[in-house]
Amino acid sequence: MRENEKLMQILETIAPGTKFREGLENILRAKTGALIVVGDSENVLGIVDGGFNINSELTPARLYELAKMDGAMVLDDRAERILCANAQLIPDPSISSSETGTRHRTAERVAKQTGLLVISISQRRDIISIYKDTLKHVLEDIRVVLAKANQAVQTLEKYRSVLDQTLTNLSALEFEDLVTIADVVTVIQRTERVLKIQNEIERYISELGSEGRLIKMQLDELITNVREEGILLIKDYISDTEEEKLEAEEVLDSLVDWSSDEMLSISIVSKALGHGGSVNALDLSISPRGYRILRKIPRLPMPVIENLVEHFNSLDNIYNASPEELDDVDGIGEVRAKAIKEGLRRLRDQVLLDRHI
Repeated sequence: MRENEKLMQILETIAPGTKFREGLENILRAKTGALIVVGDSENVLGIVDGGFNINSELTPARLYELAKMDGAMVLDDRAERILCANAQLIPDPSISSSETGTRHRTAERVAKQTGLLVISISQRRDIISIYKDTLKHVLEDIRVVLAKANQAVQTLEKYRSVLDQTLTNLSALEFEDLVTIADVVTVIQRTERVLKIQNEIERYISELGSEGRLIKMQLDELITNVREEGILLIKDYISDTEEEKLEAEEVLDSLVDWSSDEMLSISIVSKALGHGGSVNALDLSISPRGYRILRKIPRLPMPVIENLVEHFNSLDNIYNASPEELDDVDGIGEVRAKAIKEGLRRLRDQVLLDRHI
C-alpha cells in the first residue's frame, strides 16, 4: 500500500492537465529525449556537473526547448521552476542498475542515490520512465490507461453487487443469531476485494489527471460506505483479546495489504480476527456486537451505539431489550429507545425480505 501511495503522489505531479505533463508530451512527440530530476537537495547538487543556471518558471515550451540540449534538467521540489539545464549527472557507479541505456541507467542510479523523482524520456522508444528510490514505472498512453480504468470500474460494479448481497445475507443471519465465523470471513474477503479494486482505480485516476474526472465520479458512487461497513464488521466480530491489541481500522488496512492468495484462505483471515483457523473453529456460531446494524438506524450517533454495545454486549440482547431497558443506557431517552426498537424491527423485516429477492 505504501508503494501504491508513493506512486500515486508521483503520478499526480505529472498527470494530464499539468504544465509539467504537457511539456513531457511535447518532448515525447519531438523524439528529443530528456533526463529530468525533480528536487534540488544537496544530494542532487553534489552529483551535478556543469550546465546553465536558469531558475526560471516551468512552462511546457521552456521544458521542450531545453530538452533539445543533451544534458539533464534539475527542477525544484514542486516542479514549478527549472533551476538548471544541460547539466551532467555523475551518480555513484557502484549503485546497481538493471537498465541498459545510458540515460535510463543514470536516471535509476540518481533516483536510488538521492531518493528523488527522476524522469527519463527515451529518444527512440517513445516512452516516459519514472524512477524514485527503488520504484520504477513506465507511463502508458492515456487511451490505454482510460480503457483499463473503465474495465476496472465495470469489475468493481460486479464485485460491489456481490458484496451487497453477501452483507444482506449476513444481516439476516445476525437477526436470526445463526452467524458462523466462516460467514463473517466470506464477507471480509469480498470487502477486501472491493477495496483492492478501489486502490487500483485510484492509481488510474492519478495517472489520468484531468482526464479521469468521470472515472472519479463513478468510483465515489460505487464505494460509498464500503470501508465504514468493513470497519464496523470487524468491530462486531474481532475477538476480545485482539480488540485490545488492534483497532478495527488497522486490521482492515492490514488485510488489504495481503496478497490475493492469503486473502483466499479462510483460516488465515479467521486467525487475523483472533478466532483460530481450524475447520471446527470456522463452523462455530458467533454473535455480533451490533455496531454495523445499529449504524443503519437514522440519527443514532456513534457514542450512543458504543454505549449500547457496552451495556448489552450483543445485537441479540439489544434487539430483545424492552424500551425501558434501552432507556437505562446513557444517551438514550424514551423517544430514542422507541426509535431504536422500531428501527431494528424495520431493518430485520427488510433484510429477511431482501435475502430472498
